[in-house]
Amino acid sequence: MNSLTKKIKVVVVTGPTATGKTALAVRLAREFDGEIISVDSRQVFRGMDLGTGKDLNEYSTGGAPLPFHLINIVDPMEDYHLMGFCRDAATALRDIAGRGRLPIFCGGTALYLDAILRGYTLPGTGPDEDARRTLKDKSVGELLEILRQKDPERFASLQDRDNPTRIIRALEMCDADTPQVEPVAELIDPLVIGTFCQRREVHRRIEARLDRRLDEGMIEEVRQLHDQGVSWEKLEFFGLEYRYIAMFLQQKMSRAEMRDQLLFHIRKFAKRQDIWFRKMEREGLNIHWLDRDSLPQAPELIRKHLRGEPLPEPAIRIKDIHYGPVTSIAKNATPEE
Repeated sequence: MNSLTKKIKVVVVTGPTATGKTALAVRLAREFDGEIISVDSRQVFRGMDLGTGKDLNEYSTGGAPLPFHLINIVDPMEDYHLMGFCRDAATALRDIAGRGRLPIFCGGTALYLDAILRGYTLPGTGPDEDARRTLKDKSVGELLEILRQKDPERFASLQDRDNPTRIIRALEMCDADTPQVEPVAELIDPLVIGTFCQRREVHRRIEARLDRRLDEGMIEEVRQLHDQGVSWEKLEFFGLEYRYIAMFLQQKMSRAEMRDQLLFHIRKFAKRQDIWFRKMEREGLNIHWLDRDSLPQAPELIRKHLRGEPLPEPAIRIKDIHYGPVTSIAKNATPEE
C-alpha cells in the first residue's frame, strides 16, 4: 500500500437499478469531500450514456462538477473486463485517498461489487475462437448449465442470462489463468449503503425511466453507435437497452415489442440484482439499506465509519423480505413475486 499504513476508509453505494444510487452518492461526495468510482460494467464505454444510465447531469447538481472515475474511459469497440476494472479501480482509489479525499464506489454490477468487497479477481483475456466455435450451437440453457457447473459464483453473478455471447465469454474467462492483480478488497475498509425500494416501486421506476430515456433519444444513441462502427453483434453483446434497440433498428421487432421486451428484461435484471444482494447478506456482508425515509441517516453512518466507531445493525435485511410465495431461499434460488 505504499505510504498508506492502514486500509483506506471507503463508502460503497449500491442497490438495484433505478433506485437513486447516483443521486445519493453525489450528495454524500459533496458533504464528505469525496469522489466517485463507478462500479458499472457498461458505463466505462464512451457514447453509451442513456442506455447505461450515466446520469452525468447528477455530477453537476448542487455545485461545481464532481470528479468521477471509470466512466467514459474505453471505446465501445474495445473489450473491458473484470481484470481491467480491478486494476483501474485500485489506481483511482489510491489517487483519491492520496489527495485526502473520500473514495465512494457507486454502482450495481454484481461481479464488480463482489471483486471490490470480497477480493477475488477473474481474468480479462482475449476471445477464444476455438471455444466459441465449439459452443456457438448450444442453447442458452445448455450454456448456462455448463457455466453453473464450472463456476457457480460466476454463474450466480451473470447479469444478462438471455445473451449467449455473454455466457460464452464468461466460460472463456473460467478457463483462463488468474492474473496477478492486487485485490481492491485488501486495500479498503468499506461501509456499504444500499438504496432500498419495495419491488413494486422498483418496477414503477424502471418503467418511468425507460419511457423517459426512449423519449430523450436512446434509440438515436444506439443508431449513432452503429453508424460510428459498433457492429450489431457488439451492440447486442452489451445487453438490455442496446440489444433490444439494435434488434428494433434491424427491423427484427416493432417499436412496441422492443419497449415491452426491454421493460420485461430490465425488471428481470433488477430481480437478479436482488438475488445477488440477498446472497451477499447470507454470506455475512452488512448492507445498510436505506429507504426514502431513512436516507438522512447516511451521513451519520459515514461519520461513525470514518471515526472507526461501531456501526448499528442494519435495520433492513432484504434476505428476510419475501415477495409472494417462495418455495426455496437456497443459494441461487429465484424468489417469485
